Amino acid sequence: MRVLYVAEIVGKAGVFTFKKAIALVKAELKPDFVIACADGATGAKGLGKEHALYIKKLGANVLSCGDFCFAKKDLTEDLERLPFILRPANLNGDVPGFGYGVFKCTDKKIAVAVLLGQAEFSRFHSENPIAGLKGLLENLRSQTPFVIVDYHAAASAEKQTLFYAADGLCSAVIGSHCRVQTADETVLHNGTAVITDAGRTGSQLSVGGCEAKSCIAEFITGIPHWKKDAWDCLELQGVLIDIDDCGKAVSITRVRKAVSV
Repeated sequence: MRVLYVAEIVGKAGVFTFKKAIALVKAELKPDFVIACADGATGAKGLGKEHALYIKKLGANVLSCGDFCFAKKDLTEDLERLPFILRPANLNGDVPGFGYGVFKCTDKKIAVAVLLGQAEFSRFHSENPIAGLKGLLENLRSQTPFVIVDYHAAASAEKQTLFYAADGLCSAVIGSHCRVQTADETVLHNGTAVITDAGRTGSQLSVGGCEAKSCIAEFITGIPHWKKDAWDCLELQGVLIDIDDCGKAVSITRVRKAVSV
């Protein structure tokens, strides 16, 4: 199985980039399944319902969200009716939505789960992502050998610790949230593909996809600023994962596709 993971879509520029690039990328790489991180698709903070439906229509099979999963009220109210949108699985059991799912993929099935790191996300009071990891992955593997985890975390050491805890228990763990593509993609000894951060989809000459001036102003004043979209150097980023029939990753390759306005 071949899986394309599209790195975090940021703002209108990110949605535009996804629209322009996804058909070309799919034609070139021929993935069987597409996962798109959409945690910042609406205003660089959260995912609105209209954007969610639009991104799926453009070609994403599953959308993942992280610490901004409940930032947009219109989506939060409908999460129970939208199983293709995943929020972190290690949140309190009373929150709406789905932390994982098993989806059809050609004549097979693929499982996708999202986990949230604990560093910098204290407002969620999330459960330790490693403590319940084995049980979660064993449950998913009982349904399909193809299991992908989106690990939305801020600290690289936290991500890499979970990578080794998950090695051999799933096909891949893809790091997200930092919006900067790292160059450490690898397949671990027991067949799990990993990368610390898949990057972002949108402007690359920016601060995480946002206009630099608005981010600088927020740093100087400490006053939360309504960040503006950046449109310079648009690029779809992500990773392509090839998985054998046993669910072991064969390869992981970084993806970058530039588009013009």
